Amino acid sequence: MKPPSLTIGIEEEYQVIDPESRELAPYITEILHSDQVVLREQLKPELHQSVVEVGSKVCRTITEAREEVVRMRRLVSEHVAKSGLRIAAAGTHPFSSWMEQEITPLDRYLDIYEDLRDIAHKNLIFGMHVHVGIEDREFVIDAMNVARYFLPHILALSTSSPFWMGRNTGLKSYRTVTWRHFPRTGIPRPFGSWGEFEYMVNTLVKAGSIEDGTKIWWDLRPHWNYPTLEFRIPDICTRVDEVICIAAIFQAIVAKLWKLRRDNLTFRVYPTELIAENKWRAARYGIDGKLIDFGRQEELPAADLIGELIEWFLDDVLDELGSRTEVEYAYRILEEGSSADRQLAVFKQTGDLKAVVDSLIAETAEGVA
Repeated sequence: MKPPSLTIGIEEEYQVIDPESRELAPYITEILHSDQVVLREQLKPELHQSVVEVGSKVCRTITEAREEVVRMRRLVSEHVAKSGLRIAAAGTHPFSSWMEQEITPLDRYLDIYEDLRDIAHKNLIFGMHVHVGIEDREFVIDAMNVARYFLPHILALSTSSPFWMGRNTGLKSYRTVTWRHFPRTGIPRPFGSWGEFEYMVNTLVKAGSIEDGTKIWWDLRPHWNYPTLEFRIPDICTRVDEVICIAAIFQAIVAKLWKLRRDNLTFRVYPTELIAENKWRAARYGIDGKLIDFGRQEELPAADLIGELIEWFLDDVLDELGSRTEVEYAYRILEEGSSADRQLAVFKQTGDLKAVVDSLIAETAEGVA
């Protein structure tokens, strides 16, 4: 069986910010009407007009992926700056209200709003998706079944949404809580084959529930249109280094699972309910909390299990991928805190959510301008 390509594609959803009020600013229609072909090819609208989504080109290495993320952030920053605006990368805006946001006037989003109403309107959240190239559909399913276990570990590293409508929510990823109100989200169950997954999707299509498999919004999914396994659990990362760290970890997980499969080995597939418990812990406490080690049936510091993921599970593929430096950036996150931790520290120091927005704008631009 031919090994997977392990290509990388990254999607990010940016907040468009008015630097004076620090509020979210409607903007996407300006891009839709832009005559700049480069923008229109790689920038996509989202449900709310204050959200700009970008999608990278297909990257062969993590170095190429970094170049793409920097290029995309620079491209969007320069474009919105022409209107006196800025971008910020965080899972939620610290204080803007979803009730004041305008829906993007395209059929796709108007249909979603008509179907879900306030659930859709309230979905003022910002995520990051990482596609890893896997051409064999049966291996896509095998990889998804096992990789589910590691999703809470990565969510903890990516947490960037502690505030919601001007309140400290007490969670490190409030985006996770908001997103779960959408249908067909969360940790997927294990599947026995691609055929089993395909049967489920086709049943929902024939029943009129969804148009196609792209309306399956799990935290990890086989992409319906592309030969990729798509990791969707992270909050959008504020710093470029964090984005690349998370993407490199996802690529390394798939590479290690392929190596195990090639050698007729595997990793245990755990029940969805147990993984969902760890996901809640990661959303609530981030890297400062504890996750359950299912083998030992005991809770351990999240930092210990994240370190175990890197040192025990991924170590032997990192040099082959050329991503050791990028993956081991996770230790810096564990030492200095995730974006959520840094936002909370700014608010504790200043008592001002506008100062939090300023810090997000500055960190989003690090290494970009």
